[in-house]
Amino acid sequence: MRIDYTQNPPETHSAEEQRIVEKVKECRGNTGLDLLPVDLTLLHAPQIAEGWHALFGAIRHRSSLPDDIREIAICRTGLINRAWYEWGIHSAILLESENFNEERLSVVKQAHPTSPGPLDDRQWATLRYADAITRHVTVPQDIFDALKAVGFTQQQIVELTATIAGYNMVSRFLVALDIAEVNNKAPEWVETT
Repeated sequence: MRIDYTQNPPETHSAEEQRIVEKVKECRGNTGLDLLPVDLTLLHAPQIAEGWHALFGAIRHRSSLPDDIREIAICRTGLINRAWYEWGIHSAILLESENFNEERLSVVKQAHPTSPGPLDDRQWATLRYADAITRHVTVPQDIFDALKAVGFTQQQIVELTATIAGYNMVSRFLVALDIAEVNNKAPEWVETT
């Protein structure tokens, strides 16, 4: 970590800061001292922490995207940006998703997959869209059109785009500050080229 984590529990200097700390704990489902490293970093700036949890609470828990679609999008941003903390948390969630398994994860793990393998059409379209946004920002029309072709609604396309864009922010925050001290601890299966 490039800066110190806040104390756990964080020291607060006002009722407003204490309210924010309690809100962050509530978002995590925490009742004790088990805030995550990202929380202990964000709480250096309580107002940012509050906004962060509002945005990502909506992305993770209040969108209409199925779990596998959301988590493929998040995992691809983590993999491409080498945010191993993000990858570790969200690949485990992805594996718990309905309609997902290790065989499908093997495609998500590839740096540059060229075929869907066992991924279904919606999963493959999600992976390709996440890769385009994360690697190039500009999305080729055929990749965007594939989202519509596999049945994503306009609402789901907005939610998916916000998820990918949001987790690109997360991954860059995690890597820039080396949160959880895992920048140099890539999984063994990661391609080094």
